[in-house]
Amino acid sequence: MIKIKRTILVTAILISALSCVNKKAGVSVASSEKASSAVLKLPFKMPEVQIPKFKTDTLNIIDFGAVPNTEELCTKAINEAIAKCSESGGGVVVIPSGLWTTGPIKMKSNVNLHTKNGAYISFTSDLSQYKLIESYFEGNKVIRCESPIMGIDLENIAITGEGIFDGNGSQWRPVKIGKMTSNQWDELVKSGGVLSKDGKIWYPSKGAYIGNEERDKLPKIQTIANMEPFKESLRPVMVSFVNCKKLLLDGVTFQNSPAWNVNPLMCEHLTLRNLTIRNPWYSQNGDGLDIESCRIGTVTNCRFDVGDDAICIKSGKDKEGRERAKPTELFVITDCVVYHAHGGFVIGSEMSGGVRNIFVKNLTFNGTDCGLRFKSVRGRGGVVENIWMEDIRMNNIPTDAINFNLYYFGKSLSEDKLTGEVTVDKVLVSEETPVFKNMHFKNIYVNGAAQALKIMGIPEMPVENIQFQNMIIRSDVGIQMNYARKIDFKNIDLRLDKPGIAVSFSNSQNINIESIKAKGENQMFWVGGATTKDISLKTDGKKMVLDKDVKVLESIKDEVKLIE
Repeated sequence: MIKIKRTILVTAILISALSCVNKKAGVSVASSEKASSAVLKLPFKMPEVQIPKFKTDTLNIIDFGAVPNTEELCTKAINEAIAKCSESGGGVVVIPSGLWTTGPIKMKSNVNLHTKNGAYISFTSDLSQYKLIESYFEGNKVIRCESPIMGIDLENIAITGEGIFDGNGSQWRPVKIGKMTSNQWDELVKSGGVLSKDGKIWYPSKGAYIGNEERDKLPKIQTIANMEPFKESLRPVMVSFVNCKKLLLDGVTFQNSPAWNVNPLMCEHLTLRNLTIRNPWYSQNGDGLDIESCRIGTVTNCRFDVGDDAICIKSGKDKEGRERAKPTELFVITDCVVYHAHGGFVIGSEMSGGVRNIFVKNLTFNGTDCGLRFKSVRGRGGVVENIWMEDIRMNNIPTDAINFNLYYFGKSLSEDKLTGEVTVDKVLVSEETPVFKNMHFKNIYVNGAAQALKIMGIPEMPVENIQFQNMIIRSDVGIQMNYARKIDFKNIDLRLDKPGIAVSFSNSQNINIESIKAKGENQMFWVGGATTKDISLKTDGKKMVLDKDVKVLESIKDEVKLIE
């Protein structure tokens, strides 16, 4: 029964993906990238992104014994063609139209793996094909299974065309009961697998269950040999490139990954364009694109519909990330669309190596859980700075249009239900203190969100020097800020669907609201917090009355200026 259902699902995914994938194939001319960068007028000096070039020599996987439209593995044929191409000085390896079943594909330098229209590459459900290796996940060195597509220490590589790569993620991923209807859950349980002790999580195998639910049974000092019995729990990212230079991904679809979908790590000169990246909405760790500790690149005209964050910028986790000291920097991300995802554009929470000089423009989020998402926690360390975001459109956002959360995975906070105020004890600043500063938001348009903007900084290191300009936001709740400093608002239009406070902030300093208007609120401003000071408030065409339109904590009234 389950095999039939999975076949139907694969067919549906195939039809859907083919309908939306861009019809570009092969390697594009580098001059178009130069023209695009020139038009943008970037606020920082951006090196020219080096795009790989390839010889015209072409090899076809059929000539190496690959057989389409069967369950016969093509692993050997594909990898032999790639190796032969690389050894001969490089060129193009073609995967023709057809259904191809394969184990891990191992890329080599100077090879363009080109997929024809109608090529559907399905990675095998036989998990014995994926060896345990020393790898990375969520910013740290770990033992994981081989990725379906992988490359280490390579240069001048590409995956192009109109084909679809399917990671067969349902063979790897756990599923939470809350993310399915009762009928879907019942069918999943009937298909096999193992339930957690509380019956709320389904695991595809006993090994996956033990590796997640009975961690005390895992070896204290883990090796590839002693972790073999638990390999089903060691889910790989689908597309893994580590320490590579001049990488091009163009036109293809990556979908249904075991964990994160596309994850370049410690790479330089990346060109990612015209991609469709998809995962089931319920997929655990089902991120779309995780750019981690990489330098110099572009992400252009991509489509995301995933189970976790969509476009993620990361740089390692905690002490290991700080010691690696490789920030993600010098990226331009433009013209992308995100459908379902936890966050549309995200920085963190693994940002311990730093993130800087990122320019984001012309993104659309449709039904994405949260729009622009910035997250970390005490212990990470790292500095996120010099981030520009402009021309961002959002529709039907279930939570926050813009969110800063410096308590991710940390202690839950007690918030005032009316004002959103929180009070947190200050700790000493150290290398473990995360820093978010120097960020610019311009031309942000939101048609429906639960909340317009929420900033949850930490008292020892407030979110600092953030500029918001030209924003029109329709939401239930307006703007709430805690532990923020040097925040400027200019030309803000809030349209609240539920009566409440338009703008509230506490324990914040140097807040300047130059021009703001609101509709639907029953109170314009609330200002609280014992450490709040230097507040300047100006509305468009509305005279404000203290204690009516503006309510201020008595002890800090002298810190608030109302400007006509």
